[in-house]
Amino acid sequence: MEVSPLHHSCCTWLLIRSRFDSISPRRIPRVSPGSTRRRNVCLASFSSETLIGSRKEDGKRRKAVNERDEAEDLKEWMHKNGLPPCKVVLKERPSYDEKHSAIHYVAASEDLVVGDVAFSVPNSLVVTLKRVLGNETIAELLTTNKLSELACLALYLMYEKKQGKKSFWYPYIRELDRQAGRGQLAVESPLLWSESELAYLTGSRTKAEVLERAEGIKREYNELDTVWFMAGSLFQQYPYDIPTEAFPFEIFKQAFVAKVSLAQRFALVPLGPPLLAYGSKCKAMLTATDDAVQLVVDRPYKAGESIAVWCGPQPNSKLLINYGFVDEDNPYDRLMVEAALNTEDPQYQDKRMVAQRNGKLSVQAFQVYVGKEKETVSDMLPYLRLGYVSDPSEMQSVISSQGPICPVSPCMESAVLDQLAQYFRTRLASYPTTLSEDESLLADPNLNPKKRVATQLVRSEKKILHACLQVTLDFINQLPDLSVTPCPAPYSPSLR
Repeated sequence: MEVSPLHHSCCTWLLIRSRFDSISPRRIPRVSPGSTRRRNVCLASFSSETLIGSRKEDGKRRKAVNERDEAEDLKEWMHKNGLPPCKVVLKERPSYDEKHSAIHYVAASEDLVVGDVAFSVPNSLVVTLKRVLGNETIAELLTTNKLSELACLALYLMYEKKQGKKSFWYPYIRELDRQAGRGQLAVESPLLWSESELAYLTGSRTKAEVLERAEGIKREYNELDTVWFMAGSLFQQYPYDIPTEAFPFEIFKQAFVAKVSLAQRFALVPLGPPLLAYGSKCKAMLTATDDAVQLVVDRPYKAGESIAVWCGPQPNSKLLINYGFVDEDNPYDRLMVEAALNTEDPQYQDKRMVAQRNGKLSVQAFQVYVGKEKETVSDMLPYLRLGYVSDPSEMQSVISSQGPICPVSPCMESAVLDQLAQYFRTRLASYPTTLSEDESLLADPNLNPKKRVATQLVRSEKKILHACLQVTLDFINQLPDLSVTPCPAPYSPSLR
């Protein structure tokens, strides 16, 4: 089975390019022995709250759960259905919200050393698209581009939820219900936040990304009925339940809470996130073999300690959307700055050619990684200088030269740096709070958890922007003559 990375939110979508056999949704086969060749896989996720209904209904439902249902937990059910002996246990921590149950998490059941296999989930307990749809329907659905693979799996589980205890997956869906779309910090993805809660992200481009993804989910929802008629192998058990009549959009959105990826296959694996914690510096990943998905730990664990996995090099904006938290010590945190050559410039085509020769595009995205602000600003300067060239003779000199564009004149260099400094100041001014105000908010132990993670995010973004501004000001102060007036630039590049 080939695998590739994906990063999603709030339940355990394991992204796999799979060669699982086509299996009927109701028939769960025994696992046959086979090769143990391993390939790394990353995780995506999916809100469980969708599978059940509104939060109000969620609270009523939990009160109705009887002791007999709770007696068998997820792990016991998995052992009864093929999970071999493992070295983990499900534990719980209290939720900040009284309306929700405690958060479950995977912990070491004994002391572990590097290289120990914490657990190995057989393929019979992994929900894959081939299992749900079958080979023939997969090709038909995916070539239509009507619905993403993740949406198909989300819809399948929603229908399985309707079967209640008759569903083979009932114990697992019940566990997803319990988690209610929350990560290990008990905060839902911003895709499930209210409009007033999204205001916590004002100034951050993450807010626009959340709204854009919500629109994408809406488009998928509008295609559900079409796919329902097409996918007979998926919906043959539910011949009278048209999706948009069975599930309102808000319920589907909560269930989806995921992002469309270029990846080829998804799978849903018990004992993964949100039951596993995330560590940006962790090296352990869920690994797919021919007959199971397993976790090999990358560091020692004491019995009872929460086990963490790495879900890929995600910036804090993605961690918040995908998992409902921000890692304040995240070495992969970054911001994007988009620069574009002016298409109205008479020399646009020549500049475009020079940019491409130097590995850049006419619209270039620069990723500013935390701690690498000086390197990124230095990489941006030749591109911006190219946009400022206006004299045809200077342009011919640039065309005939090799490598990045060096400073052409003191006044042009001053203009380039002034534009860059103003850009960073403008982005910082778009936030309603300052860094010091963010620090004061985060010092409050009673701060609303959603506002806390949102404040952590915007604070991390501001730190990167402040560092970029300081680097730019340092370059300005290094100019040989600070009295030089910046050159006018009728076709200066744009920054966004």
